[in-house]
Amino acid sequence: MDNLRFILVVALSLVLLMLWQEWEKDYGVSREALAELNKVQEGETERRDTAVPVVPVTPEIQQPPLSTSDNNVPAVMAGEEPIRVKTDLYQISIGITGGGIDKVELLDYPVTLETPDQPTLLLNNTSPLFYVAQGGLLSEKGGPTHEAKFSSLSSSYVLEEGQSSLIVPLFWQSENGIKVKKIYEFTRDSYLVKIRYEVENLSGEPWIGHAYSQLQRSDPGRESRILYTYTGAVISSPEKRYEKLDFDDMEEEKLDIDIVNGWAAMLQHYFVSALIPSSREEKNHYYTLAHKDNRYVIGVITPAISIATNETGVIEQKIYMGPKVQGKLKEIAPGLELTVDYGVLWFLAKPLFWCLEKFHGITGNWGWAIVLITLMLKLIFFKLSAAGYKSMANMRRVQPRLMALKDRYKDDRARLNQAMMDIYKKEKINPLGGCFPILIQIPVFIALYWTLLESVELRQTGFIFWLSDLSAPDQYFVLPLLMGATMLIQQKLNPAPMDPVQQKVMSILPIVFTVFFAFFPSGLVLYWVVNNVLSIAQQWVITRSIERAALSRN
Repeated sequence: MDNLRFILVVALSLVLLMLWQEWEKDYGVSREALAELNKVQEGETERRDTAVPVVPVTPEIQQPPLSTSDNNVPAVMAGEEPIRVKTDLYQISIGITGGGIDKVELLDYPVTLETPDQPTLLLNNTSPLFYVAQGGLLSEKGGPTHEAKFSSLSSSYVLEEGQSSLIVPLFWQSENGIKVKKIYEFTRDSYLVKIRYEVENLSGEPWIGHAYSQLQRSDPGRESRILYTYTGAVISSPEKRYEKLDFDDMEEEKLDIDIVNGWAAMLQHYFVSALIPSSREEKNHYYTLAHKDNRYVIGVITPAISIATNETGVIEQKIYMGPKVQGKLKEIAPGLELTVDYGVLWFLAKPLFWCLEKFHGITGNWGWAIVLITLMLKLIFFKLSAAGYKSMANMRRVQPRLMALKDRYKDDRARLNQAMMDIYKKEKINPLGGCFPILIQIPVFIALYWTLLESVELRQTGFIFWLSDLSAPDQYFVLPLLMGATMLIQQKLNPAPMDPVQQKVMSILPIVFTVFFAFFPSGLVLYWVVNNVLSIAQQWVITRSIERAALSRN
């Protein structure tokens, strides 16, 4: 039992090491990039990257032109300054060149609690974190691609108080009489943006074309990790609702597929940008591209429409740019909530989050929700844990006899093992029973880790007193120290390993775990502390009852 328990503890330590490495990756690796990005936001290194990908086309469509005439447009040119759009949720920049979304700031999601006026930058058209949403029209008769020059009636649009929606129109016209109005529609309290192309055909012959939209981003950089939060592309279809296409996949093979009722997205920690066709019945073409300059593209092309001369046709698309709030994502597209990636233990993480939401609805506080879910898990595993603690209490009771056997048979390992098994059999002790309390916690611990790590609902939410952000480490190290103290108390209740080396290793584990947990999200440490306190109470009661029973027999 000692060896198995020791192995399990070491295994849990390795799991903690891997999780800590991933936490450090998510919150530490990109500091240099973030510092440079802050410089860009302050105007110190402002620059625009003009590199654009080649848009794939279906066989009946020609390659989009490298440049598009902007002569005779029907509106005042706004120059190269981007169009600024502000809603209740967004601060957005739309480029005159291309008419794409070059910058998205999420006003309700500050980078840190200490900087409430600095919103999270989701999309950005400057290095090092290049990430934009592009789109346009593809047609042999001409249409604005994501390289075309648009015009606008204004350089600034604001969703005012009392307005439920905001319309931002862009204009383009070709020399052969094709007029296009590209319209962005923003809705109050929604991260779903509607895009509409109104194509007026004055060319004297039918116009046949497609609309496309694509997400292009650079690889933010990855390190060799066993566990990681996924950053990359995702494709969804009725056959497979959530299929990852990481950047390596894009380099190895291009996606080229037609899908009905699907969507495509780019994922990162807490946030997602998703391209969603306006109709779930139509067949859309999905594609990916990988560029040598560390740029990756995923996009969708709509079915072709035909517009007779002197007629106007409409093509609609949608894009979601915002937090991975599961309840809202479900309503937008089938399977979009799966972008909250809980990893291989999703079947444990999803019900854990569901319970957390219910407890949060009762308490109004995510910290108390974690306390309640810890209590719930303790009740679920109560009998199993009790059996394990009884086994450990019995092992502790016979520990002096086992130590005496070790001294007696120190030169005869076979006789020592046989004598120990005789004691176990006589006292009806399962030497493996004490491993269950550790064993059953490992998958739940990992699943809860991913729940806290991936759920944007818990981002920057507080508990009590100094705990202002359960998704961040405890800046005062109070919870990690409490966790280390509870581990020491638990060790006092457990039988000590007979092997001296194991004794030394077990004695330093509380220190090692305290250091690890100092860098973990405080919500996870809160779970572990509460779980340890409940375990100590249960184990103490069981140990005392067994010791009293043994005394009464004697």
